[in-house]
Amino acid sequence: MNTKSKLRVAAYCRVSTDKDDQANSLISQRKYFADYITRHEDWVLIDVYYDEGISGTQTKKRAGFNAMIEDTMSGEIDLILTKEVCRFARNTVDTLSYTRKLKDNGVGVIFTIDNIDTRDSDGELRLTIMASIAQEESRKTSERVKWGQKRRMEQGIVFGRDLIGYTVRNGRLVLNEEEVPIVRAIFHKYTNEGKGTHVIARELTKEGFRPKRVRRWSATVILRALRNEKYVGDLCQKKTYTPNYLTHAKKYNRGNEEMVYLKDHHEPIIDRDLWNRTQEELLRRAPAEEMKSKHSNRYWCSGKLYCGICGQRYVSRTRKLKNGTTYKAWRCYAAANHGTCKVSGDGETVGCDNGSINERALLTCVHYCICRLQTNQKELKKEILQEIKAIKGITDEGPDTKRIVEKMENLNAKKRKAIDLMLDGLISKADLQEQTKWYDKQLAELSELLSHSQRKDTAQTKKIDVFEQYITALDEIMSFDETNESLYREILDKMVIYHDNTVEVRLKCVPFGMKLTIHTYGKNEGYTTDILAMEIIEDSISD
Repeated sequence: MNTKSKLRVAAYCRVSTDKDDQANSLISQRKYFADYITRHEDWVLIDVYYDEGISGTQTKKRAGFNAMIEDTMSGEIDLILTKEVCRFARNTVDTLSYTRKLKDNGVGVIFTIDNIDTRDSDGELRLTIMASIAQEESRKTSERVKWGQKRRMEQGIVFGRDLIGYTVRNGRLVLNEEEVPIVRAIFHKYTNEGKGTHVIARELTKEGFRPKRVRRWSATVILRALRNEKYVGDLCQKKTYTPNYLTHAKKYNRGNEEMVYLKDHHEPIIDRDLWNRTQEELLRRAPAEEMKSKHSNRYWCSGKLYCGICGQRYVSRTRKLKNGTTYKAWRCYAAANHGTCKVSGDGETVGCDNGSINERALLTCVHYCICRLQTNQKELKKEILQEIKAIKGITDEGPDTKRIVEKMENLNAKKRKAIDLMLDGLISKADLQEQTKWYDKQLAELSELLSHSQRKDTAQTKKIDVFEQYITALDEIMSFDETNESLYREILDKMVIYHDNTVEVRLKCVPFGMKLTIHTYGKNEGYTTDILAMEIIEDSISD
């Protein structure tokens, strides 16, 4: 048979761990598919793609899988084989997305064990069912693993990496005698000698001590050591948690899940008295919350300016001119501290080549962006208010209370009329009692509904009051003053300053960014900025 008329077939296999038994399974899978494909005379083997030690809940880190998709989209593959749906992906969305994408490109996927061929008319229906089952199994597995890990944590098993002074060995913390003096020196210098974290970091560097898992000593590294309960012999675990079993993204545990804390768990490096004194000293030296807030919000754009070259924050630089006026500019933190980009004596790259930017230029950029949004002010206001209504649960429906009261009044009128009918001899006393009993039952039910409706009306009234406050605030924002820095502080999310006269502006509640090309001229108090061009940016910037 001519090779050109043969189906070009590839296979995909995956194991989720890199243990020896799983590695052997991977070898077996690859051999199985190679033999399976070569047994078909009208098929030709292109490649067996595989991933080892990778979870199936997401595809972005699976190099083998992504290489296969790329080759398929390039027209090199006609058919893909895999054992079962859970090997392909345990995320239903990914499974359906990729199989549809492949089908649109004329490529089918056969799941040999599940007996599913996406080229069949019912292939997608059966695949959806199996993919949902695979995803649910992945969720259950995640829950079982988390439950098992927490039980082991409660038993004292250590989950984590080595740290200065300790080595993690078979779930136990073992002293690293060579590094113990470093830990003791850090606590002694800080608590007994009263030195600062920056000074300690500099001294440890000069003394030739090397940190772990980081390139150099810093104040942050020192602070982490001083706050690490392991050095006093305690163990706190679940400091981070994984909220989504599909993405595996970790977040700091700020009360979201219960931590596991074991006191006197292992051999300490420092005694508890020094530990307690250190924690008290950390609290004493920490600036008050109001001072932190005052410092971080000193200016309208404090903490919101970032360098487009190195990613560091921009800091304020102010000087007085001869005429008595104040000239304010912002500069990249790395450039302000180390100058232009260069390699230091220890081989580390420091500094930044990005330039400074005048405060008036920043104000001009933000003002320009807000003005552009003002062109659709009515539509924007309507959309925002509709969104607020949906979030707050505010409806335009009239209250039920009035209708319930009317029904109760009608029933009471009918009840009185029944009494008159009995007095006139038109109905018997027994009929009156039965009718009155029915009216009383209806009135009791309506009374309960009335009470519930009145509570609902009270809550709705409060929501409407809050909603009117939103309207007032929105009107103030949309009729802004160009020099209103307090307004800019509230609506600015972040700005990124690039070296090529480009400034990226992102405002809160606006689902896109605006990249401005600016031209500045003049000097100091005569400084002027013109906006040459603007570009809308759809994607978001990560912090």
